[in-house]
Amino acid sequence: MTFDVAVIGGGHNGLTAAAYLARAGLQTVVLEKNAEVGGAAITEEFFPGFRNSVASYTVSLLNPKVIADLELAQHGLRIVERRAGNFWPIDESRSLLMPYGIAGRQKAIAAFSRRDSERLPQYDAALEQAADVLRDLVLKTPPNIGGGLFETVRAAAVGGRTYGLPLAGKRVLADLFTKSAEAFLDQWFESEIVKASFAFDGIVGAYASPSTPGTAYVLLHHCFGEVNGKPGVWGHAIGGMGAITQAMARSARAAGAEIRTGAAVREVLVEGGRSCGVVLQNGETVLARAVAANVGPKLLFRDMMPEGVVEPDIRDRFTRITTGSGTFRMNVALSELPDFTSRPGKTLQDHHTSGIVIGPSLSYLDRAYLDARRDGWSAEPVVEMLIPSTLDDSLAPSGQHVASLFVQHVAPTLPPPRSWSDPAEKEAFADLVIETVTRHAPNFKSAVVGRQVLSPLDLEQRFGLVDGDIFHGALSLDQLFSLRPVMGYANYRMPLPGLYLCGSGAHPGGGVTGAPGHNAAREIIKDLRRRRAD
Repeated sequence: MTFDVAVIGGGHNGLTAAAYLARAGLQTVVLEKNAEVGGAAITEEFFPGFRNSVASYTVSLLNPKVIADLELAQHGLRIVERRAGNFWPIDESRSLLMPYGIAGRQKAIAAFSRRDSERLPQYDAALEQAADVLRDLVLKTPPNIGGGLFETVRAAAVGGRTYGLPLAGKRVLADLFTKSAEAFLDQWFESEIVKASFAFDGIVGAYASPSTPGTAYVLLHHCFGEVNGKPGVWGHAIGGMGAITQAMARSARAAGAEIRTGAAVREVLVEGGRSCGVVLQNGETVLARAVAANVGPKLLFRDMMPEGVVEPDIRDRFTRITTGSGTFRMNVALSELPDFTSRPGKTLQDHHTSGIVIGPSLSYLDRAYLDARRDGWSAEPVVEMLIPSTLDDSLAPSGQHVASLFVQHVAPTLPPPRSWSDPAEKEAFADLVIETVTRHAPNFKSAVVGRQVLSPLDLEQRFGLVDGDIFHGALSLDQLFSLRPVMGYANYRMPLPGLYLCGSGAHPGGGVTGAPGHNAAREIIKDLRRRRAD
């Protein structure tokens, strides 16, 4: 049998693409190397009785159009909102709890700077205006630079979206696309603590300091989401992140897509200068009129493309994509909730449901990055901890909890002769992470009864994330929009005819959005219908 489309990788974007393709009447097969679909968005029992999202860990960027089109709620997805946004323990007595709603946030910030509190509404409005522009672009196919008249017209149309902005809005947008998070925030706020609370979004998944140019865009990238129709809100999928991909898989199957697990792809099959399917690791050939790759572009061109099918310089451009998000993932089973010295109590409070961030100042965030560049990891790591069992009692035994720890910064490759393949290195850093949280919540270390630890190497080996890069390629200025993944191939069509990119390495980038899968499917459907008409 020859399929219309073979999708490499059953992560959330691959499943999204498959659902749209099947709904368009195309015979679609998803080929997932692991025993379970979902890619990095899966839920599993990591310690007896304790379940959690393994790699990706929170919801906000999942596109509402994808949720509606794939009928994910009807397929079992339910997302609940955090009771508060984020919580920053500062020292033994001070903390910053950022609730939802402008009045509550102003009150929280006023404890550190009345001026910053007064500036917050204007900052929010400016950021929301910029986020609206980004939301408009998320589901659009970027124009290919130098791609002829059609692409020039498309570029003009995209540029028209910013033309109507007031001058102040254009300046903010320019700042966000060019400046560091620190330089951008310096224009708005005076308190180092307040600036650090916003700068954290600028380094999430970015192996960078808040003073690195381009991190202002990463900050913006994390601001265009919503939960249940509420912009700027973050939430939790009941059942963990695997509930999202399981709902997507049910949607794709209901539309007629076939999903195979344990089906690792060895290489893209090429005939007559065109992709015509894939060869699996077991030697099986799967024929298809088109191939959609939901793997990182570096992995695709480094490991899955036969020699000589694309020009060497083009192949090199893809294999030289900057990767490595400086991240380390842990899941821990807890006998009780952490008791923070700055906000005491082991009984459930709003801050326990929020994103708990250990990163109290800009200098702390900067040191963490510099440490990792010099030594391989941060002596004082940046830790974002979520305790999803405070919102979802299906994840842990009664009275106990699970926590996700998303940690920065670590080097994708440790300085020789050290290596992430050495279990002692991984466990030593995991111990340091536990100690870092325990400095703010003294009962935390003793409450940990089990843990799962994933280094950048583990993320690459298990999920195909080259250098542990959660975005399939850095969200740097040279790898955004018409330059993502590389110049000339931003419209999801790869240099080999019949081969497409539908994962986070394509526009609009990383996060559990479903947008790259949605956009790539649209382009594939257009091309296959055109070929049939011809």
